[in-house]
Amino acid sequence: MSINIKLGCIADDFTGATDLANNLVRAGMRTVQTIGVPGEPLRADADAVVVALKTRTLPADEAVAQSLAALRWLQQQGAQQIYFKYCSTFDSTPQGNIGPVTDALMTQLGTPFTIATPAFPDNKRTVFKGYLFAGDVLLNESGMQHHPLTPMTDPNLVRVLQAQTSRKVGLIDYSVVAAGADAIRARIQALQQEGVEIAIVDAVSNDDLLTLGPALRDMPLVTAGSGVAIGLPGNWGLAPSTVAVDVRAPGLQAVVAGSCSTATNAQVAAFIESGRPAMALDPMRLASGEDVVKQVLAWAAPRMQDGPVLVYSTAQPDAVKAAQGALGVARAGEMIEAAIARIAVGLVERGVRQLIVAGGETSGAVVQALGLAQITIGTQIDPGVPWCAGHSPVANEDVSIALKSGNFGSRDFFIKAFR
Repeated sequence: MSINIKLGCIADDFTGATDLANNLVRAGMRTVQTIGVPGEPLRADADAVVVALKTRTLPADEAVAQSLAALRWLQQQGAQQIYFKYCSTFDSTPQGNIGPVTDALMTQLGTPFTIATPAFPDNKRTVFKGYLFAGDVLLNESGMQHHPLTPMTDPNLVRVLQAQTSRKVGLIDYSVVAAGADAIRARIQALQQEGVEIAIVDAVSNDDLLTLGPALRDMPLVTAGSGVAIGLPGNWGLAPSTVAVDVRAPGLQAVVAGSCSTATNAQVAAFIESGRPAMALDPMRLASGEDVVKQVLAWAAPRMQDGPVLVYSTAQPDAVKAAQGALGVARAGEMIEAAIARIAVGLVERGVRQLIVAGGETSGAVVQALGLAQITIGTQIDPGVPWCAGHSPVANEDVSIALKSGNFGSRDFFIKAFR
């Protein structure tokens, strides 16, 4: 017998899924996260389910097909509202996939209007006058302009989204949000009369997101980063929870990093500066056919007996471009993801039970390689990044895992996570 869940969520990558699940748990929702679309009904007692997909950089038609499959499964579980979750940096290609997936979900749900906002103030992602800021700078000045797969060179979200959809895109600006939920509802009605079907929403603080929440109560589809999640549980009479479960299993510790973001570059540097063991992956050596994975595991095995080790492909933008130029963008990315996933499996086989994975695409590859089907959300390490746990056939027991978006976490994240 299936459970009638309140909120059904579709996340376009695995780190984003745990980011969203973390916010829902902290906002008072009992939340289950699945890896991919489950093949059977949900059996757990939950208020929300987050289906983690790996669709951010897939061809648009594949991303749409997987997202619609997730929608059908969530509808079968009785989901009362659907939440399409993307990154707080709104990153995608000019062809999608945020626009195409939103279009498909709107069509399938028969809804004429939805909102879009990646705002996540706890991680310094804010939207003002439709422009996305990362910290104190516009998105295109934050390092995201150098993203190897989804470079973001335009911070104007109305323009970015309008390029991906034939639906008219509008704006609910800060002056409306500041006036309260009734003003937001009135603005939505006015925009619909103008033919607008999707509206970017400004938000510069958590108070703005909490104000927005009630205005979304009857909206069949919400599209957003994870920030909007804090304002939705109240629509079902749920209150924030201070209860946090420590899901860390005893065992060895390791970090694998595939992200090339500015934040992850700094975290790798901090780990190395602390004197802890770290080994870089060279994509050209991988391409040569050299058994780099075997070498990495041989290097790591004795060192991780004394504490966490780091294996990383993280590099500065110029180095990333050089590798992509030699190997091709797709081949370089796929090769590194596959290598890190094999390394993660090898580390778990050798006793690692606390594993941090940095990077959305990398996290997807690792979680799938470890065979994790469902994960439990535990204590938060930094905003948007909790410890999680799930049964892995590789270990034949639970493995604790933290799936860190490349842009998230403090400089000492890799160090403090294991304290």
